[in-house]
Amino acid sequence: MTATTELVEFDDAVARFDPVVGLEVHVELSTRTKMFCGCEHSFAAPPNSQVCPVCLGLPGALPVLNGAAVESAVRIGLALNCEIAPYGRFARKNYFYPDMPKNFQTSQYDEPIAHDGWLDVELDDGEVVRVGIERAHMEEDTGKSTHVGGSTGRIHGAEYSLVDYNRAGIPLIEIVTRPVLGTGPRVAEVARAYVATLRDLLRSLGVSEVRMERGNLRCDANVSLRPSPDAPLGTRTETKNVNSLRSVERAVRYEVQRQAALLTAGGTVTQETRHWHEDTGVTTSGRPKSDADDYRYFPEPDLVPVEPDAEWVESLRASLPEPPAARHRRLQGEWGLADAEMRDVVNAGALDLVEATVAAGAAPAAARKWWMGELSRRAKADGVELGDLAVTPGQVAELQGLVDSGRLTDSLARQVLDGVLAGEGAPEQVATARGLEVVSDDSALGDAVDRAIAANPDVAAKVRDGKVQAAGALIGAVMKEMRGQADAARVRELVLERLGA
Repeated sequence: MTATTELVEFDDAVARFDPVVGLEVHVELSTRTKMFCGCEHSFAAPPNSQVCPVCLGLPGALPVLNGAAVESAVRIGLALNCEIAPYGRFARKNYFYPDMPKNFQTSQYDEPIAHDGWLDVELDDGEVVRVGIERAHMEEDTGKSTHVGGSTGRIHGAEYSLVDYNRAGIPLIEIVTRPVLGTGPRVAEVARAYVATLRDLLRSLGVSEVRMERGNLRCDANVSLRPSPDAPLGTRTETKNVNSLRSVERAVRYEVQRQAALLTAGGTVTQETRHWHEDTGVTTSGRPKSDADDYRYFPEPDLVPVEPDAEWVESLRASLPEPPAARHRRLQGEWGLADAEMRDVVNAGALDLVEATVAAGAAPAAARKWWMGELSRRAKADGVELGDLAVTPGQVAELQGLVDSGRLTDSLARQVLDGVLAGEGAPEQVATARGLEVVSDDSALGDAVDRAIAANPDVAAKVRDGKVQAAGALIGAVMKEMRGQADAARVRELVLERLGA
């Protein structure tokens, strides 16, 4: 079946078949060094500048396990309500690919560090779906191949390929769910919500930056269809490396529709990996999906077993932060937000920023207004994340404090924000340097009011006759002359005083 074959409508597909999804999420840990060597790793470093004999797989180089990565793995397992294995080993997962310098990946196979857990996922309407976690295991990342030439950016049709081994050896945790059953028409929604919930959990643990656009978190979506909920599971496909929440939902929907079309036409689904195309919204065939036996797993002889101390594990359990769902409910109650408002804050990645701004002294409504309004607009215009803007929660709180005290209007505050974002200093410094504070001096305001009255005698006459609403034109004239820096409330008082209204 080609990408151009007509699909079954999604509603028809889930009416005819029972969809089942399973998700494999790879989490890049934010440790300072790699999994088995002392190489530091950072995003966008020059190609092949963060490598050594160990992560290049040179003969005789021996690995040493990163203790910080083990701690992160245990913390993740505990947060996912998993059992932490008292004993585990690494294994060699054998397969050839140019970005794997050793021709095997050091991973865990039959003895993962965490297993048999669960994560509750809340959907937009409040329904909670419990997703079973089969395992969370440690492994190393591969390098990165760049295929140059051709029209698709993939190896087929490329003129040549470049390999960057900086990423090879970066610590990964792979989190594998059990098949998620009984979701029916909400299967794609559940998949997206699971990845979003997992991302929030990992961010709260501080173990990863979880930025999907940078590959810190990558999702493989397994989808299969069966005739009914009591039938055996169908043949699955695995859509690889989906890198946004929106794409997770779209890729699952597409696979449900594509497989339904195949089965309805009397065809069969091939067990394979598939590639997701963000631009066209389709998946295409990758390679036949290997089973575990094809990888010829065997124990890694160069690494000792991992045996987490039980008391240490319990101390990590006691140190876990407040679960994100509980934190969301607590903050929503404290801030007085509606469900939709809180979802918007969370989905925008603004929760920590709003919380920090409130902690710095701003009212919750004002903090939310700045981050979800003006700052969100500017982040989108600049193509950056909210947290990457050159303004801190403390500065936003200071800016709002200037508004609350009457020293700035909202319009002036936005001009001050321009200066803060441009690196001109803190809000008060910018306001002073640019001369943007509200003018409330009666002498200066009175002179401006007198000029506005003299220039608009007809309007002044209407106000004197009792048509107070006409004073708006005079107030506007004063505000224009004062470049928006006048205290509008005081200007109104002076206009009415002058005209005896």
